[in-house]
Amino acid sequence: MSENTVIVAGQELVCRESAGTGRPVVLVHGNSSSSRTWHALMDGAFGAQFRCLALDLPGHGRSKPAADTDLYSMPGYAGIVAGFMAATSAEDAVVVGWSLGGHIALEAAPQLPDAAGFVIFGTPPVGSPAQLAEAFLPNPAMNVGFTAEVDADAARSYAASFLAPGSTFPLTDFVADILATDGAARAGLMASIGAGRFTDEVQIAAELSQPLAVLHGEGEQLVSLDYLRKLTMPTMWRGGVRILPGAGHAPQEEAPEKFAAVLTEFVTELP
Repeated sequence: MSENTVIVAGQELVCRESAGTGRPVVLVHGNSSSSRTWHALMDGAFGAQFRCLALDLPGHGRSKPAADTDLYSMPGYAGIVAGFMAATSAEDAVVVGWSLGGHIALEAAPQLPDAAGFVIFGTPPVGSPAQLAEAFLPNPAMNVGFTAEVDADAARSYAASFLAPGSTFPLTDFVADILATDGAARAGLMASIGAGRFTDEVQIAAELSQPLAVLHGEGEQLVSLDYLRKLTMPTMWRGGVRILPGAGHAPQEEAPEKFAAVLTEFVTELP
């Protein structure tokens, strides 16, 4: 796996690329995370087969804080991802988004007519701020993701919500990513969502022309499966939400082999 920097909208982004040369796959991490979360996928058989590109969003991982804080918004992040795909000649990629990354993928979808398909997980599409209470499960730890100043205890609480109940998966890397994230990114995201500065994701999912895979960890603590199953998503892969056993909100880390297998099925079935 190699690492480079890419300039998008005047912003320097750290990017990691796997050794594979097959269909490009762009990986978009979640709130207070980084491209580190994809290492198991990129270093394994999936990354050896496909050209995986994982960026650190502005203010996350090893990317610099946003020079323009408007980038810390749903439209800002969507523009970054679309620009990143153009800058890396990956306009025809499969876009995989985890949690916030899935929302960004949907927000960016109208700007990505050549994308081969989309995969979202830990991501309930929402059309307005009013739908958030139905889309997400009541878990107080999620508030940390919208708080500028986060201490180690709060970071551990937030990280624990990414896993299935009772999981013994180590929290160390999750916590490090949370604490490394620019607090202004979390505050800016909250302001963006509170002001309704995001596209109607429910409508985007309903009108999407490309295949859409919706994955869901069996032990998910943050997203409502009942809500996901109520949505109309005509291009949803295999006609329903795919449940991933042995994982919670972060199956790419808790159950990487199962996650990679499902992702491989989706990518290889595309035209």
